Amino acid sequence: MPQAIGYAAQAADKDLEYFEFERRDPTAEDVEIEIAYCGVCHSDLHQARNEWGGTVFPCVPGHEIVGKVTRVGDKVSKFKVGDTVGVGCMVDACGHCHSCDEGHEQYCENGFVGTYNGEDKHLGGVTFGGYSNRITVKESFVLSVSEGLDLAGVAPLLCAGITTYSPLRHWGVTKGHKVGVVGLGGLGHMAVKLAAAMGAEVVLFTTSPGKVEDGKRLGADHVVISKDEEQMKAWTNQLDFILNTVAAPHDLDAYLSLLRLNGTMCLVGVPAEHHPSPAVFNLIAKRRSLAGSLIGGIAETQEMLDFCAEHGITSDIEMIAMDDINEAYERMLKSDVKYRFVIDMATLKQK
Repeated sequence: MPQAIGYAAQAADKDLEYFEFERRDPTAEDVEIEIAYCGVCHSDLHQARNEWGGTVFPCVPGHEIVGKVTRVGDKVSKFKVGDTVGVGCMVDACGHCHSCDEGHEQYCENGFVGTYNGEDKHLGGVTFGGYSNRITVKESFVLSVSEGLDLAGVAPLLCAGITTYSPLRHWGVTKGHKVGVVGLGGLGHMAVKLAAAMGAEVVLFTTSPGKVEDGKRLGADHVVISKDEEQMKAWTNQLDFILNTVAAPHDLDAYLSLLRLNGTMCLVGVPAEHHPSPAVFNLIAKRRSLAGSLIGGIAETQEMLDFCAEHGITSDIEMIAMDDINEAYERMLKSDVKYRFVIDMATLKQK
């Protein structure tokens, strides 16, 4: 079996460190990929530090992967050696439940297999992710990537991109809609770009006055400082849809009251602790909905990548070396990144 190198967390209270392990040889339906870039998602930090519970150590994070195909199995038909491809948050699912049949593998009723910390059906134990030099993935969970875009900037689309694209599509965001985006981080900056490309009037809500100019550069038509009560009040009953990307507990009622009749606020940020419960009257008074969304299925993720290629959309990134991952985690906790770290895997060397 091919030897792989990467970085792993050996325990929740330990820094990530150099790690050697084995990948499987490609089966008939597998694609082997040499990883060029891997985005750094806040989920990686949550998992590496076991903040959601259930992490199995050693843990090799990373589910925003872009690279080149190096080998394919005998039955692989969509990809060939040399193709530029991507891998997102899933590497398998049952394939026969109601959700899988409808192309929503992320909601697999038997549980999808995560790119890392999922059940490894081939080697046993758990799957290891993209903080590594290579990965082997079932063909049906590999995605085509346009070489016309900056490939490092494409990597975060495999999680941050689809996490925001899927709810925007599901709730039918289009020209004429007023869409709020809460938070301007790794998810929020993608939500602004995508909603603007879909033709919506975009209202960004941020606690940081220093992000006003950047929000408008990314495509927001309006930027509201959410700590300013008067600015917030001006948008009462105005919005058709809100995509809330904040991964920290906060008052949801402040945003629910901005929705007009039949409006929906969708949560995509996952805090380590629960949000305060919203007031029921705030929902029933305008038949408002509070919802959630989880990444997207494989077909929808490919649709998102094609949409981004058509509109020239990538993530705003800061490139880092593999050795800098622990510092990047600490900076991410302080929101000290605009807007996504991406690891250059050319910097990962055998030790």
